[in-house]
This record gives sequence, structure tokens and C-alpha cells, in this order.
Amino acid sequence: MNVLLTGGAGYIGSHIVRALQDAGQECVVYDNLCKGNAEAVPECELVVADVADGEALQNAFREHDIEAVIHLAAYIEAGESVEKPDKYFHNNTRIGLTLLDAMRECNVGKIVFSSTAAVYGTPERVPIEETDRLEPINPYGASKLCVEYMLRAYATAYNLGVVSLRYFNVAGAHPDGDIGEAHTPETHLIPLILQVPLGKRENIKIFGQDYGTPDGTCIRDYIHVCDLADAHVLALGATTPGEVKAYNLGNGEGFSVREVIETCRLVTEAPIPAEETPRRPGDPARLVAASQKAITELKWQPNFPELATIVAHAWEWHKNHPNGYET
Repeated sequence: MNVLLTGGAGYIGSHIVRALQDAGQECVVYDNLCKGNAEAVPECELVVADVADGEALQNAFREHDIEAVIHLAAYIEAGESVEKPDKYFHNNTRIGLTLLDAMRECNVGKIVFSSTAAVYGTPERVPIEETDRLEPINPYGASKLCVEYMLRAYATAYNLGVVSLRYFNVAGAHPDGDIGEAHTPETHLIPLILQVPLGKRENIKIFGQDYGTPDGTCIRDYIHVCDLADAHVLALGATTPGEVKAYNLGNGEGFSVREVIETCRLVTEAPIPAEETPRRPGDPARLVAASQKAITELKWQPNFPELATIVAHAWEWHKNHPNGYET
């Protein structure tokens, strides 16, 4: 199967490319490189273009005889989305429609969509199941849910096969150590913590200490990026014309911010000072996935469920690539 990955040169995309290649699939990366890195996908066909350019998309679909799309291109920062909702609805939602129309024009009938746990908002229960209420509390989650609704409508009207994968907190790096997380600026918790022993910051900030959790800090479910990538390969094989399927991807176990910091201290053998600061807008207290549906229906099985392993793989990448892909 020939697969096109929008945003495929990014952190998650580069690991999916590796998983697809290991599975014998042909893939093309379509990325404007505003966040991605060409060095992360050295052995893959790279089309440098924007998803907002429908004509360029159609050219890529036709030139490479694309049969399926994995749509990853998006802005992903919940806090920023509260301050700049226009940026998120323009980039995440509107380009989703451009992509779907280009797929229709070129008879590309399968899509795996990179969605998010943020579509649930503040959960009614934990762990969260796919049938739970969808009520985002920030524009980032809302922008992704809008695309899910569009996908549902296109599946019904145009026989599109859709799988939406709702990610929880993705972390870690490939065990080979040659690809990993490289954002500028960095906003994800584990790489931010690891910047302290690397000498890039003096401490790690804890945003909010008064949540209704055992130690007062937010609880999140962390999934290894390679396990996430494996789920995309399985999801491609699960697309059915005219049907929409949605799966949570997490480990089913939550860790507080304080617990993650302590795990990083143990892995790096560094003190890692922490500074307590006020809450950020748009942060639910607890997000933990029920992923049994993916395990049962996709036959997905995480290989790296332990937080210490996730942190160890991330630490190996960051200490050997302190400036990401920059030489």
C-alpha cells in the first residue's frame, strides 16, 4: 500500500515512517517543515509542501499513486490554542477539509487521523472510553473534534474508510537512538524535564498544585512513541469503506507531574529542581485511557508500557542529540 503522511517529518510521523518501512509499506512524507525535520526521514520520499495547498496535495497523490493517508499535520498546544484559537481552527480544521477534498478528487479512500484525548475535555470517568462524552475544553481539542465530525460525514456521503486514533501523552524515542523528539520551542513535559540535567534550564515548572489528585498535580497517561506508531500500521489495515472507527491509545495508567519528575531523576541520576507555579488554562486534572478496544480490535499490544523505559529511551536520545537534529 502506498501511504502519504501529512506532517510525516515530525516527531510522531518519523516513528510511523519507520514502522511502516519495517512492515514493508511504501510511504511518502508530505510536510512543510515548519515543525518537522527532513533529517528524521532520510530514507523516505519527501514532498515539501503545505496541506493548505490542495493542488500540491493532488499532485502528490497522483504522482505517487497514493492509496491511503495518515493525517498528522496540526498545531498541538492546548494552552496556546486558548490564546490563539484562530490559529488552531485555521490550521487544524480548515486544512482537514482541504485534505478531504483532495482525497475525493484523487479517489484516495482510506485515512488514519491523528486525533487527541483533548476531544473528551474534562472526563466524566477515568479511564476514558471511546463512547464517553466528547466535550473539549480548549480550542485545540475542539479543532480536532471538528475534523472527526467531518470525517464521519465524508465516510457516510463518499464511502471513505476512517480510523481516528485519540492519543494520550506521547513520549520516548526509538530504541535505536537515531530519531526522537525535537521541538523548538519544546513544550512537552518529559523533554522539558530532561533539559534540566542537560543544562538547558535551571528547573522544571509544575503548573498547578491544587488539582483533585493524590499529590495535587495533573495526572496523564504516557504512551511510547513506537507503540503509537505500531498502532497506525494496524489502523491502516482496519479501515473499512463507509465506516468510522475510533480508538484511544494510552497505557491505561496515569502518572502525576511529580511522579514523572521523580522518574526522570531516577533515570538521569540528576537532582532536577522543580518550581511550583499557577495552573495553566485548559488543563484537565486527570486523563487516562481505556485502550482495550484497540487491543481487542486492532490486535495492538504496547511493547514499552513502563514509564521508566519511556523516559530512558527519551534520555538516550536527548543526551546524544542535545540540539535535536542540528549538528
